Amino acid sequence: VNLTRIESRPARTSKWEYVFFVDIEGHVDDPQVATALESLKRCSTRVQVLGSYPRAVMARHAVTG
Repeated sequence: VNLTRIESRPARTSKWEYVFFVDIEGHVDDPQVATALESLKRCSTRVQVLGSYPRAVMARHAVTG
């Protein structure tokens, strides 16, 4: 699973605790992503998926000149 972004913020509940937001390549239905999320849940207080979207398909445009 490819991690594309990670951001940390101080937790509002306690001092010296942090919340992490991460972006990954993949979909929650992908077996590798599902396994990674299960592993993360075992070592985290809370894991919440905010969204899982199909990858955008970029149209190829012919360059004319």
